[in-house]
Amino acid sequence: MKIIEVKNYQEMSLAAAQYIINMLKNTSKLTLGLATGGTPQGVYQHLIEDYKKNGTSYAQVTSFNLDEYIGLSKDDPNSYYRYMYENLFKHINISLQQINIPSGMNTNLQSECEEYENKIHQHGGIDLQLLGIGSNGHIGFNEPGTSFQSKTHVVGLTQSTREANARYFTSIEEVPTQAITMGIQSIYKSKEILLLASGKAKQDAMVKLLNGDVTESFPASILKQHPNATIIADEEALFGVKDVSLFR
Repeated sequence: MKIIEVKNYQEMSLAAAQYIINMLKNTSKLTLGLATGGTPQGVYQHLIEDYKKNGTSYAQVTSFNLDEYIGLSKDDPNSYYRYMYENLFKHINISLQQINIPSGMNTNLQSECEEYENKIHQHGGIDLQLLGIGSNGHIGFNEPGTSFQSKTHVVGLTQSTREANARYFTSIEEVPTQAITMGIQSIYKSKEILLLASGKAKQDAMVKLLNGDVTESFPASILKQHPNATIIADEEALFGVKDVSLFR
């Protein structure tokens, strides 16, 4: 596991965007695994700025998002499809046919999960998966206790996760109680993983990730065994981590 330590959120966002841009420039086709929330928002802003300034093309990019709320349509302002469209997709030249996000409106959720997993497999897997990390170590919506062997599945959202996401809704009562998420095995199979962490709120998670054991009680810990995982984290997030230099 490689760690790139940066000063703050702005530097983290720029470094992650440059990482992605470099991959785009060095390959004819790319399958990206994308994340939502506050952490990657700055990354997407830099990607948009680069596209407008340098014309970096996304015509040969296929994207798979980590998750989606159950019960929210594509057009719902709080859906992850809408988040991705507003924060990235509508600003770059990616084809809508090459965008993949689980449907939270499918009446057969098991079928939706299986089809999504099959789509990833049919595209040869994910080349680069972008991740954030929850304060309890969740990646995607895989909460503590999720099997490392899990594939795309339906999850019930914990109170702490709903509270963390409530800032995007009018009230916590509006936050869905379930979601579809890529499983931990689905994420782990990605050829490369880029995990981002910023701020004091992620300090405990980074200590447990880097100084703790690999355990299903802390889902992100599986990344320590990944052959090609990189963390970009700022000084605040890494405060308290012992011997950061050992991971470089």
